[in-house]
Amino acid sequence: MESINKNNQEQEEKVSEALKNKESINYWKLAGLVSFGLLILILLTQLFEINIKPRSLSNGSKQQAKLTQTQNNADLEKIVLPQDGIILPVKWGSLGKQMVESGVIDKEKFESLYSQRGGLNEAEKKLLDGENNQELKIDAQNAGFLLNLLWGFGLANQNKILEEGPMRDSRYGGDASQFASTGGWSLAKGDAMEHYSKHRFVTLTEEQQKLVERVSQNIYRPCCGNSTYFPDCNHGMAMLGLLELLAAQGASEEEMYKTALVVNSYWFPDTYLAIAKYFEKRGAAWNEIDPKEILGSAYSSAQGYRQILSEIEPPQSREGGSCGV
Repeated sequence: MESINKNNQEQEEKVSEALKNKESINYWKLAGLVSFGLLILILLTQLFEINIKPRSLSNGSKQQAKLTQTQNNADLEKIVLPQDGIILPVKWGSLGKQMVESGVIDKEKFESLYSQRGGLNEAEKKLLDGENNQELKIDAQNAGFLLNLLWGFGLANQNKILEEGPMRDSRYGGDASQFASTGGWSLAKGDAMEHYSKHRFVTLTEEQQKLVERVSQNIYRPCCGNSTYFPDCNHGMAMLGLLELLAAQGASEEEMYKTALVVNSYWFPDTYLAIAKYFEKRGAAWNEIDPKEILGSAYSSAQGYRQILSEIEPPQSREGGSCGV
């Protein structure tokens, strides 16, 4: 019995040793093949220039990536610039008619201007000379028309900002007639300065005036580096008029910033789509950002917008409101 066990043990030892020898041989074979392969690669790199590059996207993959980006931009546009437009919390009433009657708007000049652009539609005609107009609605089609209406209103409505603010400050020349917002208003009867802060279309209380002054100093426009408090171009003057209407009709400060962002977005679609894209890349949804922050100098001034463009690919160009009629 002991002899059998001893034989079995010896047999197992021989098998184990054979397996170890086989593993050792396989290991050295593998090591030899790897070394040989490295040697060949070294020799080849000495004789030829070999560049190893990752595979680029196929044409199909590139096209899919482009389609995805286009879809993302389209989704963003639906949020920032809804196709159906947005109703603003401000009633227009008969302000258009009042401006026509007072000469702030020369109806013949105004209609002649728009006859070159396809003419005024029924809704626009009603805003120009109708009464009891309700809340203004802005969309991509009428943004320029509202810009001109509000420009005339902001220029003509009597307000301390126009009389005592930067427009008459000696540091900026002291002559309010020398700016684009005044010299560029060519749709009035007579000279634009005959109507500058001369009409009492809307009268603000002291509290409402302070609200307009405070908010106007925090709203910028990407066509220049000034705030609405210095309305030296048509966009600034129109925004000032809008803020006056909002304050006079009881809007809160939060509502004023929210409305101003909507209007600025339609007046400068490229700018605000780019800003929305900038925030999206940082994980911030457009509707979650404080409108006051977006309208500030860091994003909405010309300088702020240039900084945004240095960090993202700008969206497809769209026609916005120019700085003239």
